[in-house]
Amino acid sequence: MSVRAAREATPASRDELVAAIRGAREDGLKVKPVGSGHSFTAAAATDGLLVRPDLLTGIRDIDREAGTVTVEAGTPLKRLNVALAREGLSLTNMGDIMEQTVSGAVSTGTHGTGRESASIAAQITALELVTADGRVLTCSKDENPDVFAAARTGLGALGVISAITFAVEPVFFLQAREEPMAFDRVTAEFDQLVTENEHFEFYWFPHTDNCTTKRNNRSVGPAAPPGAISAFVEDELLSNGLFQVANSLGRAVPATIPAVAKLSSKALSARTYTDIPYKVFTSPRRVRFVEMEYAVPREALVETLRELKSMIERSSLRVSFPVEVRTAPADDITLSTASGRESAYIAVHLYKGTPVRGYFSAAEEIFTAHEGRPHWGKLHTRDAAYLAGAYPRFGEFTALRDRLDPDRLFGNPYLRRVLGD
Repeated sequence: MSVRAAREATPASRDELVAAIRGAREDGLKVKPVGSGHSFTAAAATDGLLVRPDLLTGIRDIDREAGTVTVEAGTPLKRLNVALAREGLSLTNMGDIMEQTVSGAVSTGTHGTGRESASIAAQITALELVTADGRVLTCSKDENPDVFAAARTGLGALGVISAITFAVEPVFFLQAREEPMAFDRVTAEFDQLVTENEHFEFYWFPHTDNCTTKRNNRSVGPAAPPGAISAFVEDELLSNGLFQVANSLGRAVPATIPAVAKLSSKALSARTYTDIPYKVFTSPRRVRFVEMEYAVPREALVETLRELKSMIERSSLRVSFPVEVRTAPADDITLSTASGRESAYIAVHLYKGTPVRGYFSAAEEIFTAHEGRPHWGKLHTRDAAYLAGAYPRFGEFTALRDRLDPDRLFGNPYLRRVLGD
């Protein structure tokens, strides 16, 4: 989708943000904030006012006694992680990419993997929201709790976030253990692997029976990061450089993909290393791709994944990207993909420029048959009718939207599809 905004605003303060929203309303323009552009959907598209939060960055306050940090909405996660580490602090959990702004990450439900620790949005203790009438609402479990429940993953539908307060803790060490494992073993031992590890995830390579697993658990330290040569070989040469070449070859000659997948799935070796959280959770992702991800009930993960594997094996599809599997505990956020239920995530990817319809449509059919909920920032075809059945609190969210934005100042075609009008 391509759209051109009538005008843009880059506010440097909350007051400037309020003024920009009020001005757009007076001029009859829709308003949408945009983050780093990491999402694959048109959630931020507008032909009205596009709000860029590039100057709304930095830490506003650290409360060590409460264990919280308040940051401006446009702060990139990578800058937040570095700043927190300098202060001897850390988020409890995070995803594997940190290019997003904090407001974009939470608004789309960005998550990592965790047995007890949940998404980035679930680590919010308060947020500041500028509504359609120009009011600034401070939201927490004690203040405007109904807005707090919804706006932590608000899709940009309820207002524009100006600041977020996260729960943080003293920085700690994580030990990462990465090793290959057969598909049948991973699926047979999945519940045990999740139960025994604070953070467990794995990648399955289509056209093979091979997986790469990663277990992250707290450690007393000291830091023992991968050596420079190991890091270059594993993270840059194999995971990015040669993977780029393999995908380029696969796009040009799809018949080579199964053979290349067998080689790729065996290229990464077992390794163990220890470091502070963001250096373990996150990793460079330089190979461009498109992605669809669904959350299914955790107990349905193995059956769902086996159906996906069987579908690929029966079809003529050639899939060069591994399938990623992660987990999350249930949370209390209205439209979180883990709202009210323990969840497992299955993410399917294709190299950028590869036709996606056949693979993604077939995968989506399997995911939705298992009560799947699509990631809000990734490709999917679901609409309000489907999502109202997938989310028990869907009506609660739309009723709040009717109250906060009855004229749909923050509306756009994507929200019309997923939330209705």
